[in-house]
Amino acid sequence: MRMKAYLHKVQYYETDQMGVVHHSNYIRWFEEARVDYMEQMGKGYDVMEEEGFQCPVVSVSCDFKSMTKFPNSVYILAKVKEFNGITFIFSYKVTDAVTGEIRATGESRHCFLDGKGGIVSVKKTDKELFELFNAYVGSETAISVS
Repeated sequence: MRMKAYLHKVQYYETDQMGVVHHSNYIRWFEEARVDYMEQMGKGYDVMEEEGFQCPVVSVSCDFKSMTKFPNSVYILAKVKEFNGITFIFSYKVTDAVTGEIRATGESRHCFLDGKGGIVSVKKTDKELFELFNAYVGSETAISVS
């Protein structure tokens, strides 16, 4: 399955005095892209929370490849890299929207929690959610040219 990449226009407030995006913003962009990806899957965070699941970030990493500046736009290509029913890993690739140059890559690891904060296996508790995530493992996002 091909998913649509998330497009982000760099905001002035995301930059330093030289117009270069501050490193902390890439983590925010990863979250924006992950939320968008999950909504495209049909299971946004709002829906999962209504169903009693939470998916906190357990760890996150980012490798910077080249500078992103104001007022550039970037695509964040996200995908479910790994999933085992209890945890999942999203990977990200940030590319310049015009040149395609890679700006950063990264990953975030998450787990499933129930409403009381306990770790839960969706394989055991929600077969539909398990099958949905399983179906998207490795599905690449694509840049959609409008």
